[in-house]
Amino acid sequence: MAEKKIPKATARRLPLYYRYLRFLYEAGKERVSSAKLSEAVKVDSATIRRDFSYFGALGKRGYGYDVEALMNFFSKTLNQDRLTNVALIGVGNLGQALLNYNFRRNNNIRISAGFDVKDELIGTIHQGVPIYAIDDMVNQLDMQQIDVAILTVPSEIAQEMADKLVEGGVKGIMNFTPIRVTVPEHIRVHNVDLTNELQTLIYFINYYQDFENDKESAKVDNPLNDMFYND
Repeated sequence: MAEKKIPKATARRLPLYYRYLRFLYEAGKERVSSAKLSEAVKVDSATIRRDFSYFGALGKRGYGYDVEALMNFFSKTLNQDRLTNVALIGVGNLGQALLNYNFRRNNNIRISAGFDVKDELIGTIHQGVPIYAIDDMVNQLDMQQIDVAILTVPSEIAQEMADKLVEGGVKGIMNFTPIRVTVPEHIRVHNVDLTNELQTLIYFINYYQDFENDKESAKVDNPLNDMFYND
């Protein structure tokens, strides 16, 4: 990414900015204000300006941001001009869905190798991606110089597969299993638990809906509501 160390929260927002800038560029837009960008990506203007400030002067007061220049800057920052090959470990239902998707809207990311234990899958090609045996994983990761892997295996073998990925030299793992795998400190793991995310969403919907209902009721029935419910 950039040579200057930036906060992790900012780093997570960069792909969001890049995707919208690319959308604007393809739509023929030449410039965009932080307010318009804020409205589109749902990040407040102050945060956007602070994020951009880590990279120097990217815009001009009274003009906004040059869409093409800013898009190209973030493209370079995010290594969009370099293809990243990704390994898929586990070609089950979720793995098949990821193969079908295969990041088609991203020119710089592609699943280039899949690995599984099923004999009927090994040696086949799915969506243009060859499927190898798990026993060949360490060798193939090294030979194909794959730095990133997606883990979609059953929980009971998640740590074993993570160990093989470490042995194969990967630098980052996107872990779709509910197990929190243990890896050396220099390897980055992003955990994506779809069940937890859905449960969290349902909790927030239910909790905050009940909270708002209680708040409205208190405003009507409780003469002390001004004391306890000041917005």
